[in-house]
Amino acid sequence: MTTYEPAGRSGRRRTGRWALLAATAALATALTAPPAAAGTGQETGTQRICNTRTGVSHTDHTGQTFTTDLYCENAVADVFASPQNYGTVVAKLVTTLSWFVCWETGELHAGGNRIWYYTQGDRILNWPLREGWGYVPAFYLWTAEDPFPGLPPCVPTLKQKTGS
Repeated sequence: MTTYEPAGRSGRRRTGRWALLAATAALATALTAPPAAAGTGQETGTQRICNTRTGVSHTDHTGQTFTTDLYCENAVADVFASPQNYGTVVAKLVTTLSWFVCWETGELHAGGNRIWYYTQGDRILNWPLREGWGYVPAFYLWTAEDPFPGLPPCVPTLKQKTGS
């Protein structure tokens, strides 16, 4: 790649810009990566919010209404169209306290399990007809266990298979 260098500028100044760019990229990665302790529910020094609520109402893009949710602290995360890594990202969770309406078994993710939570993202990125609805891997949530007790599965037959 060729960079434009105005007359009278030294190569030293260009190196400084690259160092600043690298530092900015490292900071952005650190801010968007999930915390190392996410999902353990045992972080020290702070009480995490993560509980089920009943009597709520969330209606997804298909018209299905959910009356229970998991209201839980989470890391900033991508919301995927299906519960699989490297799938289409349809939205982004930019808030760190979000609700999730059910869970589904999907692809193994970095948290070491196959639980994915269904939610509506804060910022729609793709497939606007989905209205930001999709799945987040469990390791982005501060849950003590997955699936979270009291939150229903997205597919009712999963409840019978897990014994919940």
